[in-house]
Amino acid sequence: MVTTEIAEKIRQLEEKYAAMGQSLSAYLDGLLYADYLTYWDYIQLDVLLNLQHPRTPIPDENIFIIYHQITELYFKLTLQAIGQICEGEPDVQVFTVQLKRINNYFKSLISSFEIMVEGMDKEQFLKFRMALLPASGFQSGQFRMIEICSTNLRNLVYVTQREELRSHTDLQHILNHIYWRSGATELASGKRTLTLKQFEVKYMQQFLELAIKHEHTNLHTRYRQLPPAEQEALTPLLKAYDFNINVRWPLMHYKSAVRYLHKKPEDIAATGGTNWQQFLPPKHKRITFFPELWTEEELIRWGTAQDM
Repeated sequence: MVTTEIAEKIRQLEEKYAAMGQSLSAYLDGLLYADYLTYWDYIQLDVLLNLQHPRTPIPDENIFIIYHQITELYFKLTLQAIGQICEGEPDVQVFTVQLKRINNYFKSLISSFEIMVEGMDKEQFLKFRMALLPASGFQSGQFRMIEICSTNLRNLVYVTQREELRSHTDLQHILNHIYWRSGATELASGKRTLTLKQFEVKYMQQFLELAIKHEHTNLHTRYRQLPPAEQEALTPLLKAYDFNINVRWPLMHYKSAVRYLHKKPEDIAATGGTNWQQFLPPKHKRITFFPELWTEEELIRWGTAQDM
């Protein structure tokens, strides 16, 4: 028996497919013969569980791989949220919803870092890490994309270099001075590591294109385009976003590096040969997406004495 409700839905479907020059009857045939959807097919569970390919037989390498895969999925969600803020005209409601989502993503990421810091055997890590050279978490292209979409490119330059770049409008020139390019240099010689060279070959052109695309539509610019009252309403969320990504997140990496790579009387080099002791602590970079939201005292103490 066809109820009035079902008849109305059939009518709406006929209109939908007719507008596209399609036949509803053909689509109903497809629905008739289609199998029911299962959970494991929908999320591609078999594929997901076979995306881990350890380089060694050491058990805890699986923890290392899966944690980083989860991290990259959160980064993907973050970029999706940023995209919804940056597309179209500035909208305080969209800003609010998406910033809350991103802050929750990073809250989960930061707290889950204990899986790495406390949940992986140090001796196992120091063994399997040698099979990963020169790969490094430094090579997360998505995280660099989050940074580029979040603020004016000049804010991603070391604080000591920003003034001299103030008059430059060439994004390629500014990108050449982005802070992380000095974070993958050899400890002994100061030369660029293979880790950095690989990373730049794969991503540098994409980063430039992204910087051009978001030069006037990044989060910082979108925020400044809102009325003052709406800017003020967003301030707590923006400060949490800034602090999560530029202080709490790198500090968790630093905590992990100290646990696994610090060994007196000398430190163990990171997998990419990076100078992690100088690069990871946020107090050395003082990178902030929204510098005007912080007092001078807070910026001076950036990543040091503030409440983590």
